[in-house]
Amino acid sequence: MDKRSFDIAIIGGGLLGSAFAYGFSQTRLKVGLIDEGDNAIRTARGNFGLVWVQGKGQGMREYACWSLKSANAWPTFSDELTELTGSDVGYHRPGGFSVAIDETELADYLGVLKQLRDEAGDEGYEYELVQGRTLAEHLPGIGEHVPGATYCPHDGHVNPLRLLRALQEGFDHNGGCYLPLSGIDRIQPLQSSGFELFSNGRRVAGCEKLVIAAGHGSVDLGAQVGINVPIHPEQGQIIVTERSAQSLAYPTNLVRQTDEGGFMLGPSARDVGFDADTNTGTLQEIVRRCTAAFPYLRKLRIQRSWAALRIMTPDGFPVYSQSEQFPGAFAFSCHSGVTLAAVHSRDVCRWVLDGAIPLAYQCFGPERFDVSATN
Repeated sequence: MDKRSFDIAIIGGGLLGSAFAYGFSQTRLKVGLIDEGDNAIRTARGNFGLVWVQGKGQGMREYACWSLKSANAWPTFSDELTELTGSDVGYHRPGGFSVAIDETELADYLGVLKQLRDEAGDEGYEYELVQGRTLAEHLPGIGEHVPGATYCPHDGHVNPLRLLRALQEGFDHNGGCYLPLSGIDRIQPLQSSGFELFSNGRRVAGCEKLVIAAGHGSVDLGAQVGINVPIHPEQGQIIVTERSAQSLAYPTNLVRQTDEGGFMLGPSARDVGFDADTNTGTLQEIVRRCTAAFPYLRKLRIQRSWAALRIMTPDGFPVYSQSEQFPGAFAFSCHSGVTLAAVHSRDVCRWVLDGAIPLAYQCFGPERFDVSATN
């Protein structure tokens, strides 16, 4: 029997789990990252690569402030990763535009942003309305019928594949142990403390503390240690065009140009269960909206498109939880793995090391969905 054991084990090697693994590896603890492999439902495949604050947190001030905190930590976080690994994650923070393709959409954007700024108070939530000639100067080639866009200086973008690679390279550099092709399906809490982790009846590892960041697999795994993980799949589709000369200096909600020159179009959001197949109607709608905003995209060929099943919670905000029944077990789920990577690798890792989620962040717990607890 394998006697491998860790101080902290993370189940799930996507962006979320890799950010935790990288953060924990900066301690002197023995850290294991256990990953299922490419047969897993890779929620991170639906990532658009935005480090985004604009529009996030309506109805939950804490999430707006949390997103802003992480966005402000991203410059240092990016530099740290590059210095350690030599990998450039392609992070840029010029600010970002939410482009509206009609007046109704623009009014909706402005209403949401005003509410967010009012709720944020002194947290520094900034935005401005940009229209006409000024918008065209910032976004050359913008469609003539576009009524306007909102700009937020806190926004940016990154290459999510390079980010994932840098997190895992940093984890390896710091002495972390990566266990691929090990889909954990059973967690055995020990009587004194700690956990044993199994895959198809085979013991994979033991650990003192456990972090579950296994995407949609977190539901079943969390239940084994008394943690409710209320998530469901949301299908997102993305289109990538052929490479072109750099022309879009700012990321937008509809389109961003990668540092390789291709344009990413999307993302969509559909509730279709665990159906991960692309849908022609959805792809056509993505093209319609994006080319209405940037007509020059019609000249470019589509290179590829794909669908992914993102994590979604009932209210769209993260779910962070810890087990009362089995202390030392935590589960974290969110659909903002890129934006929140900076605080996940630092703040959240500190919570686990300290043994508890701070009171100020317990608003992200699954108890908020318990109707009986709110009556």
